[in-house]
Amino acid sequence: MRTLLRKPAPTLDERLAALGEAAGLAEGRLDDDVVKRARAVVGRAGARAALSVDHTVAALAGATGSGKSSLLNALSGTDLADVGVTRPTTAAAQAARWDPEGSGPLLDWLEVPRRHTVEGGDPALSGLVLLDLPDHDSIEVAHRLEVDRLVGVVDLLVWVLDPQKYADAAVHERYLRPLARHRDVTVVVLNQVDRLPDRAVRRCLDDLRGLLADDGLAGVPVLAVSARTGRGLPELRSLLAERVSRRQAWAARLAADVATAADDLAAALGPRPGDGPAR
Repeated sequence: MRTLLRKPAPTLDERLAALGEAAGLAEGRLDDDVVKRARAVVGRAGARAALSVDHTVAALAGATGSGKSSLLNALSGTDLADVGVTRPTTAAAQAARWDPEGSGPLLDWLEVPRRHTVEGGDPALSGLVLLDLPDHDSIEVAHRLEVDRLVGVVDLLVWVLDPQKYADAAVHERYLRPLARHRDVTVVVLNQVDRLPDRAVRRCLDDLRGLLADDGLAGVPVLAVSARTGRGLPELRSLLAERVSRRQAWAARLAADVATAADDLAAALGPRPGDGPAR
C-alpha cells in the first residue's frame, strides 16, 4: 500500500512571487486598479519583511465613542490618549510601545510620528506596538483616510465596538466584510459592557458573533471588555501577549493580503471556459 505524500503548501515568498508574476501578466489586460493593488501587496510585503519582525503592530480601530483611547490607556496603564466622545482634531494615529528598541524604522514606514514608550509595562507584551486610530466614522475626511491607510497595513486589527453601534452597517460593509480573508489577524472587542446587565451582554455577544459570521469572520475572538472597570482586560492582554509572542502576525497579515489580491485578479479575469453557471 503506497502512501501518498502531500505537496507542501507554498511559502509566503513563493506566493508573493506568483502574485507578482500574475500581476505582470495581467498588465494591460485586466482592470488597472486590481493590478495596482496586487503590485502594492508585493511591494508592501518586501518592505514589511525588511523591518522589525520582533514587533507586532496592532491597531485599535472603531467608531466615535467606542472607547479606543480609554482602552489604550487601560492596556498601557497610562494616560497617553485623550479620552472623550469628541475626539482630538488631529488625523494622526499615535503609538504606545512596550519595547521601543528597533521599532523606529517600522513606525517611520507606517508614518506614525506620535510615539510613547510604556514604562514598566507587562513584560509579556514586549514587542507590542499598539496604535490608537482616528474614528472610522469621523466627519473629517482626513481622519477616515488615515484609518483606511493603516487598516490596510498593520499586522493585527483590534476592532473596538460598543453596545450601541456594534451592528452599524458602516463598519461591517466598509471594513469587516472586505477583510474576511484576514480572520487570523482580527480580534473584536465589545467595549463598555459595564453599561449593560449580564443578560444583555450575552445577547449582544451572540448577535455580534452572528453578524461576524455573515461577514465571513466566524470564529474570530470576540471579547466583552470594560476599559472603565477592567472587565475582560486580562483576557485581552493575554490574547495580545500570545499573538506578540508568536512573532508571526506580520506574515499572517501579508498572506491574507496575497489571498485577497489573488481573489481580485481571478474575479477580474472572469469565468474560465468550462466553469459552471454561477450559483
